[in-house]
Amino acid sequence: MQPDISDFRDADLSLALVNKIKHRVSGQARLMEFCGSHTAAILKHGLRQLLPSSVEMLSGPGCPVCVTAQKDIDRAIALAQTPGLVMCTFGDMLKVPGTYSSLQQSRAEGCDIRVVYSTLDALEIARQNADKPVVFLGVGFETTAPTIAASILMASCQQLCNYSVFSLAKLCPPVMKALLDGGEIKIDGIICPGHVSAIIGSKPYEFIPHDYGIACVVAGFEPVDVLMAVEMLLAQIENSSPQVEIAYKRNVSPSGNQHAQKLLADVFELKSASWRGVGEVAGSGYKICDTYKQHDAERLFEIKTTPAKEPAGCRCGDVLRGIIKPPECPLFGRVCLPERPTGPCMVSGEGACSSYYLYRESVN
Repeated sequence: MQPDISDFRDADLSLALVNKIKHRVSGQARLMEFCGSHTAAILKHGLRQLLPSSVEMLSGPGCPVCVTAQKDIDRAIALAQTPGLVMCTFGDMLKVPGTYSSLQQSRAEGCDIRVVYSTLDALEIARQNADKPVVFLGVGFETTAPTIAASILMASCQQLCNYSVFSLAKLCPPVMKALLDGGEIKIDGIICPGHVSAIIGSKPYEFIPHDYGIACVVAGFEPVDVLMAVEMLLAQIENSSPQVEIAYKRNVSPSGNQHAQKLLADVFELKSASWRGVGEVAGSGYKICDTYKQHDAERLFEIKTTPAKEPAGCRCGDVLRGIIKPPECPLFGRVCLPERPTGPCMVSGEGACSSYYLYRESVN
């Protein structure tokens, strides 16, 4: 039986955890919440203000919209401009600025770009438009990648030859390794992503404490979840016993979701992928395998773009690597606003800049 979600929003329990945290802290501790949903939860519930100043929280690259490289945004826009093509995408991608345009602007100029809420919506559009190529823009992490894989299997079984996916889906553990190898940031602990871990489990993070001596805890997204993870991380740091623990056992197990993992293995193979702010990361992208190449938009369409350029003055890449906090970007809240974003971190609901702006009263 699942616990009542209200238990994880309990104010008394949250304050009790804050007191435990305060008694745990014996020095400065730098913790990174990898997932953008954790950043949003921390700011929404004012958790930074509850934590002692000696516990510093840094945002990481855990927003799939934000980390989609500028060149891949440009490629998606170019693909959407293919005559007669229907592109299906999640709403967040519309406003992400490319080098010269955006999907939103392309739609205003007449391109057939449709917002969907799932791959099932995209499949239905393909059924209703059998005379047109329908492409799903597959942006996401291990959380949404199984649904993309399932749509490809369904299209294959149902002989929906006009349905394909432009796969920009990514894996999280490889970029975590790339960040740590980069050596730009010094962190003592990581709050590992809850939704991703529901699919892959906690085992894929074991290299972090083993190779880097950094504490890891998988957390949920309610106040008690996050505070419990912080307390567990500080206990590991205090005892010099870095390991991977789960503070989200109602949804995450060490081995993860085996069925979803099989879907991924059946449909995708791993490739190098480009991450905004990080660069090329080996084995961090999902490429549609040869068996389903008839549903791989990258193989079906010629996509031509000019060299990509990052938005002038935008420091999204530094935010994603935890080098700076959003208010340290000179464009934040001045030039870059949710209604006219300069960079993707101000677009997505999981973007650190968007969260800092939305809950700015709690960080002043």
